[in-house]
Amino acid sequence: MTACRRPWRVGLLGTGKHGSRYARHIGEDVEGLELVAISRRSALGREQATDWGCRWYGDWREVVADAAVDCVIAALPPTLNRQVAEGCAAAGKPLLLEKPMAVTATDAAAILRLFEERGLGLTIGQTLRYNPVIRTLRRCLDGIGELHGLTANQRLEPNTLTWLDDPDQAGAGVSLHTAVHVFDALRYITGREIVRVFARSRCVHTRRLEDQLLALVELDNGVLGTVDCAKIGPARSGRFEFVGADGQLHGDQVHHTAEWIRGTRREPVDPGPPVQTIVPLLTDWLAFLRGEAPNPVPGREGQAAVQIATACLRSAATACWQPVQP
Repeated sequence: MTACRRPWRVGLLGTGKHGSRYARHIGEDVEGLELVAISRRSALGREQATDWGCRWYGDWREVVADAAVDCVIAALPPTLNRQVAEGCAAAGKPLLLEKPMAVTATDAAAILRLFEERGLGLTIGQTLRYNPVIRTLRRCLDGIGELHGLTANQRLEPNTLTWLDDPDQAGAGVSLHTAVHVFDALRYITGREIVRVFARSRCVHTRRLEDQLLALVELDNGVLGTVDCAKIGPARSGRFEFVGADGQLHGDQVHHTAEWIRGTRREPVDPGPPVQTIVPLLTDWLAFLRGEAPNPVPGREGQAAVQIATACLRSAATACWQPVQP
């Protein structure tokens, strides 16, 4: 292997349920990335490091400081993301930061500024962009003519992780941890910006952080839509519906379906086979690190999703329309 094609050595911060997915895919599915160090506060990290053939640190800062680490993936509670970004920027190491990018719009802007000032790569793990149904909706949207309306939902099972109901670790509830995926997907599919929102939220099973969010959204061309994100029932869905001058386009990224609706006729659209969305993200990230392709999900994309989510939090608190602040 030539010097320019050597593996990029990855430090992974956080090896819980989601972080472990990254570790597995790096080891099994993406040639050119090598996992060399992980951080986890519990001693389980030692066992994981043995299984994955890498070093274990109890503190994420030690991973960032490790001279053998070329780049970093962070899958930690998002209240730590600004500290992680500051550490990676100071060390000059590209960062793939799991969503949500930050818990406030101020932190998101600060993180982005750090990496842009240093010319470092900042990539956001908005993996829903790689879902075949989402990509099908993006590809087919023009087929319904001028867009007049939309609706989207992301409904998941109730939280089982206690930290997701802890403001000091999670920052907020489904507005940040679920809806950012939907907001990013709507921007990706339509190519439009969400400019203001009216939101209501509540706690159904949780005590402190909302597990249900309903929001009216207005796009930059005046189109109105609804977003429904919740972790309150046992059944999953991830449905997107677009209403146009010439018909409707529907899809459900959880159930892997898509269809045209024209009049009363429903015409299935084949989205192709399902994919493990982390794999193509890591593949594209590696190409970006090597200078062979653009950043797959630049920091500004993650910032935009956080800005929309925080506007929803402000709206739910004030019971009025709130602008999405740039």
